Amino acid sequence: MNRYCPRIEFDSYEDFKKNFVINVPENFNFAYDIVDTYAIEEPERQALVWCNDEYSVKRFTFADIKRLSDKTANFLVSAGIGKGDKVMLMLKQRPEIWVTLMALCKIGAVAIPASFQLKSHDITYRCDAADVKMIICVDDGDICDNVYEALGEAKTLKSLAVLFDNEANLRPAGIPVYDFGKCVDEADENWVRPENYACGEDMMLLYFSSGTTGMPKMVEHDFTYPLGHITTAYYWQRVIDGGVHLTQSDSGWAKFAWGKIFGQWVCGSAIAAYDTEKFDPAHMIMAIKALEPTTFCAPATIYRFLIKEDMKPRDFASVKHACVAGEALNPEVFNKFYSLTGLKVADGFGQTETTVLIANFKWFDIRPGSVGKPSPLYDLEVVDEDGERCEDGMVGNIVIRNAKGSNKPVGLFKGYYINDDANAAAFNGSVYNTGDMGWRDGDGYIWFTGRNDDVIKCSGYRIGPFEVESALHTHPSVLECAVTAVPDPVRGQVVKATIVLSKGYVASDALTKELQQHVKMVTAPYKYPRIIEYVKELPKTTSGKIKRSDIRNADVKKEWKK
Repeated sequence: MNRYCPRIEFDSYEDFKKNFVINVPENFNFAYDIVDTYAIEEPERQALVWCNDEYSVKRFTFADIKRLSDKTANFLVSAGIGKGDKVMLMLKQRPEIWVTLMALCKIGAVAIPASFQLKSHDITYRCDAADVKMIICVDDGDICDNVYEALGEAKTLKSLAVLFDNEANLRPAGIPVYDFGKCVDEADENWVRPENYACGEDMMLLYFSSGTTGMPKMVEHDFTYPLGHITTAYYWQRVIDGGVHLTQSDSGWAKFAWGKIFGQWVCGSAIAAYDTEKFDPAHMIMAIKALEPTTFCAPATIYRFLIKEDMKPRDFASVKHACVAGEALNPEVFNKFYSLTGLKVADGFGQTETTVLIANFKWFDIRPGSVGKPSPLYDLEVVDEDGERCEDGMVGNIVIRNAKGSNKPVGLFKGYYINDDANAAAFNGSVYNTGDMGWRDGDGYIWFTGRNDDVIKCSGYRIGPFEVESALHTHPSVLECAVTAVPDPVRGQVVKATIVLSKGYVASDALTKELQQHVKMVTAPYKYPRIIEYVKELPKTTSGKIKRSDIRNADVKKEWKK
């Protein structure tokens, strides 16, 4: 980290905001400059600690990652992958995902991480949109079935590599299909660094980022992107040199880049990986005991479930700092987790397109419900519809003013790949509109209210889902909830709450009235949910983020009594 930041420690947030700088070497390539450097200088330094639902732990050093990524790079080149080629990865949290990402870096190929939940039409769309040449997937569940179904439709695919957990089952596909594990095992471990390797502003990563409308957009990051995550890892997640950091996320999401590889390795922390099929709070606690992380990050959903478990302080005894991202953490959950563990969860905020934008840094007290203060990398502001700075307390659009030109932040995306319309909508000159909304208090703390599309406009009021959800979470019957808008001919929209009940509670008209009255008492009365629906579970991404768009889409077909 010292090689990239002329100064690391700061006296105050103001000092940090004014003086923090990241120096990016001209030909930076994460695999060579970080991973291989560790492997040469400190070969036995721990890089990865992995476990599954049987809590069988495997450990990898940086020397291991170098050797395995060199072998993987040699295999991929032999299979026809070269600089600039696009490779889709559906490897869940197998150790091979870390190795393969480094191999692609060394080749200069472009990694496209993808969720294991994608169906065949999702895979086909991504292959055709990004000109994907190869898919590497794990033979687990119905992943391979969906991939094989897509092969007949995807026009650009040249090969498939399958990681088999058990016995290999190489099915004919009309294109070469490789036994990934066997091919890597048999590959030469002597990798020769190409003279014309990818680095700097060359494309490194493409993420497909789904919005509330239209097809997913391709978010393009270059080889400087990993260094932008120094602020994510060191100053927000507060990873420890020689420690172990656990962020719970599937490898198909940008949260993986945020918390499971780049900034953590730059800052000297090993990565902890809990490779699970489906989140279960009791299993999560057991995995934490097995992995012994020193720092921990998870989506708000995980914290909400953990505090409802029979959790003991000793369960988090190894953890020195905890943080949350994906969705803001409700104050009620913050306070309960603190009472159980003594850990104050530090909220942070950002996007697939960015590194951490706003966070609770160590120089100021956490205000539960606030996502903190802006990162020094970003000239961030809350503005009105005319682009003017909002007064304190006024909800507006969160924008980045230095998004283009020589002062472009390290870690900010280059743009939406081959999508002029999306770029035109997001950028106004050097200003990038994140599409997220929030407000700033008198002390500079930012309070997130929701996506622009999520904000509810009822009878002239603008209501953020998070503030209603926070009010609901203070009632003991609410385990999880998602607040969305339902169209209304008189009010324009009304507030609807979709609720998962805690154990021991049963849905009823009486409970609905009680919850509505409770919200009126906790927050401004006009925010109360006129509609409440009880469900067994909420739709979520594999990273734990609630998919409010799925709820809204399903509600279109329903009639509600208001």
